[in-house]
Amino acid sequence: MSKIEDFLTAEEERQVVDAIRTAEKNTSGEIRVHLEKTSKIDVYERALEVFHMLKMDTTKLQNGVLIYVAVEDKTFVIFGDEGINNVVEDDFWESTKNIMQGHFKRGHFKQGLVDGILKAGKQLETHFPWEMDDQNEISDDISIG
Repeated sequence: MSKIEDFLTAEEERQVVDAIRTAEKNTSGEIRVHLEKTSKIDVYERALEVFHMLKMDTTKLQNGVLIYVAVEDKTFVIFGDEGINNVVEDDFWESTKNIMQGHFKRGHFKQGLVDGILKAGKQLETHFPWEMDDQNEISDDISIG
């Protein structure tokens, strides 16, 4: 993978955004995907920076989830805010990462993202169900850095 633009086609990007909308349909939680060419610092630290930059830390119930991918580095992080981290099983993010990684290793990047998004969405729906006054607090679009 030499370029971010090669990571997902336009149609695959649309399918990832559709997966985010599906995952968020029955929850107040927020999911965002961020793609970058490379991370110049520790990937976890960069994911944390991006989490704040995208204002994922401003959700009312602290239930934002960021999937950060450094394309050329072939690495990614799933970062959940405090609210969601406090209610999921201890191995939840690791098991989600393993599912995504299995797809990524086979070059199925879109499917890895979709499966990770939908799995996170199920947990958000369980612990943070949608309520009448819920608003989409964070854009569903893929951000690119």
